[in-house]
Amino acid sequence: MHFREKVIWVTGASSGIGAELAVQLAKQGGYVILTGRNEQALNEVHQACSKYNEFCKIVVADLSTEAGCLQACNQAMELFQHIDIVFLNAGVTQRSLAIDTDIAVYRSLMDINFYAPLIITKQLLPYFKQRNNGQIVAISSVAGLMGFPLRSGYAAAKHAMKGFFETLQTENTIEGLSITLVSPGRINTPISVNALTKDGTPHLKHDEGQLNGISVKVCATKILKAVAQKKQHIIIARGESLLLKIKWYLPSLYYKIAHNKGLKSL
Repeated sequence: MHFREKVIWVTGASSGIGAELAVQLAKQGGYVILTGRNEQALNEVHQACSKYNEFCKIVVADLSTEAGCLQACNQAMELFQHIDIVFLNAGVTQRSLAIDTDIAVYRSLMDINFYAPLIITKQLLPYFKQRNNGQIVAISSVAGLMGFPLRSGYAAAKHAMKGFFETLQTENTIEGLSITLVSPGRINTPISVNALTKDGTPHLKHDEGQLNGISVKVCATKILKAVAQKKQHIIIARGESLLLKIKWYLPSLYYKIAHNKGLKSL
């Protein structure tokens, strides 16, 4: 099995896709490092992982700052003395109109969704180069492929994330390094509850579309399959895939649909 006895670092592991990835990786024999801000939630995920193997560790960290990212990298590396695969999954979304959103909110969205994975990757690349081996899994979003109302900062950060990792794929000179970019659509996770509103306060609501989204178990299974196959990009979505195709071939219709559908919740 691809993940057996490999040291795998998962950021954003306290809930949602990250938590499910961690459990499935532990089940497949991976030595999993869990990172997030919520220590209690991480302990619960750790308990679930420990049912499958004992090699599961926790690094509590705030990845919204460069110092937090660098400290987390050092702590993660010290646990097993190496890292084989990193899942860059930590992220926060948004629910507010661009005209109303504070600049500080945009900075927060960029810090966690773009700069955190960039900083961690920059720290790990020399190590992967030294070993001539490694895998980077960047969990982006369909919002990184097209804009959608109430998500201007989130979409901007995920577009930036896609641009960085796609370019890194074209630049890659490390023979044993593979990079997989993942673009999920609506997945049934609590991501909308923690979404930032116009002043940075949490949304505290489950979106209907999120609740009716693809199950987190199915999503994580598809991600792991793509990573094992070393695919460069995978889109995991239902209705969003259709909207993306409309954007490509009928852009005027895409703008109309996105506007009408995206603003219904206002």
